[in-house]
Amino acid sequence: MTSWHTDGALHFALGVEDTFVPQERPGERAIDEYELTQHYEFWSGDLGLAADAGATLLRWGVPWYRVNPAPDTWEWSWLDRVMDRFAELGLRPVVDLLHYGTPLWLDSQFAHPDYPSHVAEYSARVAERYADRVTDYTPVNEPMIHALFSGEYAYWPPYLAGPDGLVTMAGQLARGFVLAQRAMRDVLGERGVFVHVDAGMRYAGDDVPLIERLRQQVHLVEDLVTGRVDAAHPLAPFLLEHGFRDDDLGWFAADPTPPDVMGVNYYPRHSTEVVSAGKPHGGGFRDPRPTHDDGVTGLEELLRAAHARHGVPVALTETCVTASVAERLAWLDASVDAVHRLRADGVPVAAYTWWPVFDMYEWTYRHSTAPREAHRLTMGLWELAERDGVLHRVATPLVDRFRAHAHDPRNAVPVESKES
Repeated sequence: MTSWHTDGALHFALGVEDTFVPQERPGERAIDEYELTQHYEFWSGDLGLAADAGATLLRWGVPWYRVNPAPDTWEWSWLDRVMDRFAELGLRPVVDLLHYGTPLWLDSQFAHPDYPSHVAEYSARVAERYADRVTDYTPVNEPMIHALFSGEYAYWPPYLAGPDGLVTMAGQLARGFVLAQRAMRDVLGERGVFVHVDAGMRYAGDDVPLIERLRQQVHLVEDLVTGRVDAAHPLAPFLLEHGFRDDDLGWFAADPTPPDVMGVNYYPRHSTEVVSAGKPHGGGFRDPRPTHDDGVTGLEELLRAAHARHGVPVALTETCVTASVAERLAWLDASVDAVHRLRADGVPVAAYTWWPVFDMYEWTYRHSTAPREAHRLTMGLWELAERDGVLHRVATPLVDRFRAHAHDPRNAVPVESKES
């Protein structure tokens, strides 16, 4: 049966920001974007906004730590109502199962030796419960960003650092990713659509050796998951030096776990980092590298490369600019036009996703004592306006513009391959 990713059409999607890092410690607040944006209160209306804007797909995440608040304890009532609302609206969820955080009861979080089996059990339980209505899943959102923030920069739990930390996190995330997708495939069979999503990280500058390493590293978790890392892989020596064993490489290579759709997250003002010799930067929020805006050039390059690398339909799974309404409108138009150009040139882009439906709050909130509003990012089709403690969803002209793009007759024209 033809699905949205194989019907040749361009599908318009939106996303609800769903970062969950619930662990706290002195000087660090929990981040739950559903709580920060009051999505737990307004979820029904928020899904209605996405449908009203013309989206047919919505990237939306499950708060694992709330659904599974204690070992062997599962709380489904809220999630049941949300899934009923998706069905009522005819809005198709692409469900994020891991958008950074683990349950509070899992000691050492991703470094716990049983993390891979726990995330696989959780993923299978979600797939089983909603198998009659949900088939599309992202097992791990942006796993390489996640590995860096939790495993090299010591910015998020479990606060690992350096090359050893990066390798530990990459291995744990990749193993959990594989086990989760296998478990869900067992439940859903060929109906399952697995959308792998990673950040489209690009590098420019004059530190050529570092740039080349970073360009390999950006694919590390996905390369492990898809069985590409053997002894000849450029990063195999790095992995083996920092904690992997030969049998770890063999485990991943023996049973590749490919995507049905490869998703790319691209933010023109942040996705291209400048790496300069003699000016080292650690990355992340504490020590960010400078960036520059490559506009649609970077977008087109990354989507072409994702299709060439994986040989499956691709999707733009997040994009926007954090800016004025006028600047957001300009990027919406330019990025949609770029996707149409790619499709006209034979690149099977199956979905365009503006992220998010409404504003979100920057991750720096975690390390701040400033009020929530100081961290609001003007990204959405709807802006968040706080009055008397309530976050009102205020429509901007982006709503009508997005709807017009979603209803463009060109979206229904199938991609014709230009391969010879």
